[in-house]
Amino acid sequence: MLKELEDLKAKAVSELGSIDNLEELEKWRVRYLGRKGSLTAILRGLGELPVDERRTTGAIANQTKVLLEADLKLKEEALKSKDLAATLEQTRLDITLPGYPVSLGRLHPVTQTLREICNVFVSMGFQIVEGPEVEWDYYNFEALNIPQDHPARDMWATFWIDTEGGERSRLLRTHTSPMQIRLMEKTRPPIRALMPGRVYRYEATDATHESMFYQVEGLAIDRDITMSDLKGTLFEFARRLFGESRKVRFRCDYFPFVEPGVEMAIDCFICQGAGCPLCKNTGWIEILGAGMVHPEVLRRVNYDPEVYTGFAFGMGVERIPLLRYGIDDIRLFYGNDLRFLKQF
Repeated sequence: MLKELEDLKAKAVSELGSIDNLEELEKWRVRYLGRKGSLTAILRGLGELPVDERRTTGAIANQTKVLLEADLKLKEEALKSKDLAATLEQTRLDITLPGYPVSLGRLHPVTQTLREICNVFVSMGFQIVEGPEVEWDYYNFEALNIPQDHPARDMWATFWIDTEGGERSRLLRTHTSPMQIRLMEKTRPPIRALMPGRVYRYEATDATHESMFYQVEGLAIDRDITMSDLKGTLFEFARRLFGESRKVRFRCDYFPFVEPGVEMAIDCFICQGAGCPLCKNTGWIEILGAGMVHPEVLRRVNYDPEVYTGFAFGMGVERIPLLRYGIDDIRLFYGNDLRFLKQF
């Protein structure tokens, strides 16, 4: 039996050295050290030997088992390390290769224009003021010299908000002018303020109309403010936004909360006033409405119109990039078409 143990050990060690994968290693373990393995069979047959021979053979058999188990462990660790190294090599990242290009986001064209407008007026001493989009009838109409039976209300198709009892007292603001009243209620002159924000109109959507759009309104209140201050401020705005060579035209217009009211146009920056499709062959492009704050509006906020005067103006933000870039459909700004938006 001692000779049999020596031969078994030599054969097992030889086979173990040629194994190169874990599957074959498991078969080797079962063949020699498993419950029905060769070494296990020898250990079970020790009981049939004489006592003296059993003691010597048993010690050698146990040593052989310990040796083979140790060799098995070392071989298993070596094969696992080899497999891990192969896996890492197959999945290795070459960090020297250039990565995939990452597209940088950019501001929406309306946001870009809104910031440009605000920057111009902030540089002239105006402060930015924002307010609620859900507004009271009083601030949106009444305090702006537009009582309930006034026909001028038809100029602002309104989204009304249902209230208990069905009374029409709250609405989605139709312009940012309500912030003029809110500001004047809390502030004493002098005031230089710009009110940007979204406004809402209950009207059909087409190439030139949207039910939601952005508007910027400005307000200046102080002693001895005149129409010349309004004209000078707006001329400087047009010059900075549209170019140094811009010409400006003012014509009478009607807005309930200013008196007198005017519309402001600039000479067409495409045809330089000669006439083209953009300016409808007039040579002029209307960009905003303005005027001197109506005395009744000042009285509403406890300003004495004999002491204080002021001017106000308002413009649609989307109109500026429409004119600048020759875009013929306002709906493109809010259609979320990246092919369109990436151009700005």
